[in-house]
Amino acid sequence: MKRLIPGLAALALLLSCSGATSPSAQNENPAQIAKMEWFAQAKLGIFIHWGIYAVDGVSESWSFHNGYVPYEKYMAQAERFTASGYNPQAWADLIVRSGAKYTVITSKHHDGVALWDTKADDKSLAKMSPAARDVLTPFVNAVRERGIKLGLYYSLIDWSHPDYPNIYRNGPPRYDITEEPGRWQKFLDFNDIQLQELSQAYSPDLWWFDGDWEQSAESWKAKELTDRLRAWNPSVIINSRIQGYGDYGTPEIGVPVTKPRERWWELCYTINDSWGFQHKDVNFKSPQMVLRNLVDCISNGGNLLLDIGPREDGSIPEEEVRVLEELGRWISKHQEAVYETKAGIPGEHVAAYTSLGLGSDVLYIYLPYKPIGAVEVKGLVDNIKNIRVVGSDIAPSWKIYNKLSWTDVPGLLEITVPEEALDSAITVLAIETNGPVTLYRGAGQVVTMND
Repeated sequence: MKRLIPGLAALALLLSCSGATSPSAQNENPAQIAKMEWFAQAKLGIFIHWGIYAVDGVSESWSFHNGYVPYEKYMAQAERFTASGYNPQAWADLIVRSGAKYTVITSKHHDGVALWDTKADDKSLAKMSPAARDVLTPFVNAVRERGIKLGLYYSLIDWSHPDYPNIYRNGPPRYDITEEPGRWQKFLDFNDIQLQELSQAYSPDLWWFDGDWEQSAESWKAKELTDRLRAWNPSVIINSRIQGYGDYGTPEIGVPVTKPRERWWELCYTINDSWGFQHKDVNFKSPQMVLRNLVDCISNGGNLLLDIGPREDGSIPEEEVRVLEELGRWISKHQEAVYETKAGIPGEHVAAYTSLGLGSDVLYIYLPYKPIGAVEVKGLVDNIKNIRVVGSDIAPSWKIYNKLSWTDVPGLLEITVPEEALDSAITVLAIETNGPVTLYRGAGQVVTMND
């Protein structure tokens, strides 16, 4: 006879990872879930910051807003923006090689300079620069030809527009919008004209807004604006930076330590320390570091939107190309553990990143290190069907220790990966289970009688 101390058996809590959702998640609109499906499975997007700021290599818009560069000197960069080496087909090919499923490009940053030939004002590369042409349309065409989802970044604020109230961080506003509502409405109408131009010309799959913090949702008329965007394209996805009326969250730079509260989210992230091209910024992240960031996002159920900053001539720094191509190599080898996954299991179970297959019967373990000895997994309740190394024909060996008849606490799973099966960057293990992955989440048990 084997008897557990009363009450301790209750600690043998089981957590099923079958995709059960909270009551609020269960009440979500099925149409919304279907609309977000491609985004949820994309995992990697490529962000592109390109504009006149690449000429002198200064911070995009912020350099004059914060008083580091006079406004006139900043805008004079347009006179030297050539796009002389711009090859949108090569850009799109690089995005495909990276394994990314979508891209977001800055159609207009806070400086107000448009990449397309806008009819709303004269601030565009077509009118202001030696490039003398619309540089957005050929990129959009190249992206569409390759089946890449298109996202357009659009700055709600325009520090160059005469009817926008603010320009400098420490400077007084041009006017108070509560005192001159007609002037403010003129600016909102200007934004509407540009957004309608972009919607009708390109029908983007995704809107990536920025700058909403300077005004309230009521001032932006955010609900009315997003309603119009969705009327123009019912399937369009909108990011969170429109005062609460978007579809997904956008944490920036810092990889989340815990899973963000939003059901859908992406981390927007730089390859070095800058968004746009800056000559002096050579602090490039290694491909290994970026890959770790990617699997970190995947393990928390999100996407990585990785930024590149082309030079003013349209060429992409070699260091950025190297990172994207290594991403592509790794993703191509490990596709099953990238695109069709969801958030993994709690970190206490294994010293690695994890995710689950969409059917919850595959647990993926990402090893961004060379294991010393076996990889230990604890609390895995399920009967294991198979364990393999993703992208390799070499099988790992595995064994379960201390699975005892008198306790509900599962044994320790130890997986030994042959060195020749290790990936040069991040090795991925797939644990296939009989049914949805189930975890023991208790504090252990004590036996008082054991025959």
